[in-house]
Amino acid sequence: MLEIRWHSRAGQGAVTGAKGLADVISTTGKHVQAFAFYGSAKRGAAMTAYNRVDEEVIMNHEKYMRPDYVFVIDPALVMTTDVTINHKDSTKYIITTHMSTEELKKAQPKLEGKEVYTVDCITIANETIGRPIPNTPMLGAFMKISGMYEIEFFKESMKRVLGKLPQKIIDANMLAIQRAYDEVK
Repeated sequence: MLEIRWHSRAGQGAVTGAKGLADVISTTGKHVQAFAFYGSAKRGAAMTAYNRVDEEVIMNHEKYMRPDYVFVIDPALVMTTDVTINHKDSTKYIITTHMSTEELKKAQPKLEGKEVYTVDCITIANETIGRPIPNTPMLGAFMKISGMYEIEFFKESMKRVLGKLPQKIIDANMLAIQRAYDEVK
């Protein structure tokens, strides 16, 4: 079973991102979960969202997991939250930050020896979508790192997921997904 944990602040789109990813995955015949755990449930409060993916029906509905991937879409959370909790030796971290991977590991020693990828999802979101909602750029970076789906398949699937939004917003999200895919290091 593939498990993903998102670290975010309420209002940054982690829940929407987790649900969007689940929607895309569900069209490929896999079983999937997307859910969230809110602390104070106020905009700006730290929160976590989760995905599980498996070939079989998923019976586990607990928030506890040993994630294969950890997405951190608010850069401050790397310093204020233990994003490495319950990790596996093989856990991959995709972190939004303006720092290089080396600078980030130096600033947060808990990431030393871990497989860490960085991309500035907030800047990408601001420059493409016009708002600091870094969820779709994070998914673009995830497609690159995981190789789960070809990027064109993923973008076409996300167009359907975002279908109720104005075309201008859908197009901006496609640019954000592609930029993060191209820029993740």
